[in-house]
Amino acid sequence: MTDTNKTPHRPWTRKRAIVLSAVCLAVGISCGWFIHASKSPAPAASAKTVTATPPSMGSAAHSQAPGPTGLKQMADAQAMPLLKQLNSDPNNPELLTSIGNTYYDAQQYPTAVDYYSLVLKARPSDAAVRTDMATAYWYMGNVDIAIAEFNKALTYAPTNPSTLFNLGLVKWKGKMDTAGALADWKKLLAANPNYEGKEQVEKMMAEMKQQTAIKSR
Repeated sequence: MTDTNKTPHRPWTRKRAIVLSAVCLAVGISCGWFIHASKSPAPAASAKTVTATPPSMGSAAHSQAPGPTGLKQMADAQAMPLLKQLNSDPNNPELLTSIGNTYYDAQQYPTAVDYYSLVLKARPSDAAVRTDMATAYWYMGNVDIAIAEFNKALTYAPTNPSTLFNLGLVKWKGKMDTAGALADWKKLLAANPNYEGKEQVEKMMAEMKQQTAIKSR
């Protein structure tokens, strides 16, 4: 999952990509649906917006899946060098964002929110970080807080595609607000005509309209 005017894209390191892939494979999580806004460029296809669940990993993978404690330990290990850097530069927003992303990737959402909050104290207009924080709140089950933070992000970046996409999903999945979701996605496509996930968004909108028509019969 970006407001390119405020938060430059940061390419992933090979180590980070390997670690995140290992986590996703081990626990069988969906890295999909939502766009992670404060990472590297994330068009809808590469941000895994097509399905809500990953392919079956088989019994062997599931039997070796780490629990919450194991995921936290993995995140702590990956964050350790960043935390050491943070000791000498405690208010560095890029470091704080990277640490937040590390815990987000490992599904340690409360910890991710803590670090994203520190970034936003210094840079409240950072729509990408606020979008990620809102998405973390969604995964924590705080739907109303998530929507409030998405809306606040939009006050700083009204056409941010990641924010509009994720907000639409939360309205759809969390509130059953199909009208609201459709409005957000229409705004996304109107304001971002070259959006790389356009085809997928249009398919989701068509599916939603079809479901609504069936229910209204």
